[in-house]
Amino acid sequence: MRIISGTAGSVPLRVPRSLTRPTTDRVREALFSSLASALPGASVLDLFAGSGSLGLEALSRGARSATFVDAANDSHAAMQENLNKARLEGGKTVRRDVFGFLSGILADSYDIIFADPPYARDEETTRDLDRLLQHEKLPSALRENGIFILESLDKSPLPEAPLWEVSKT
Repeated sequence: MRIISGTAGSVPLRVPRSLTRPTTDRVREALFSSLASALPGASVLDLFAGSGSLGLEALSRGARSATFVDAANDSHAAMQENLNKARLEGGKTVRRDVFGFLSGILADSYDIIFADPPYARDEETTRDLDRLLQHEKLPSALRENGIFILESLDKSPLPEAPLWEVSKT
């Protein structure tokens, strides 16, 4: 696992040993290719950050800042190590439950929000995905014309989410 491109391109990343499944290089390359014009100067939020690969890639490609949120101690340590190794400015790690973090968030804070929650494979993880998509503070944390990116299993349908409109899958 590595940062693909930008100022920190090719820097290897530490992946936490906990139950994370980092976004593959191929998926990140496609995602960031489509985000190229939105990244310069952007403020990014990386929820369920794990290793921080999405936010780190954004910083490497010109984002102004990235806030990484994950409750797991191993993830927090990996994110800190990866930020130091990549020598990227503007990164801030938060060791906190995503829902607790969102409850205290200010409105219109981020241009891009990445969310990579545990895949909805059972009742509990499906409930968490629904809880994320229904969270009243999540839409208000996104600036006008901001971009929300959710990673999920392609085999599992997304729960009803009247606050959101899917524009690309």
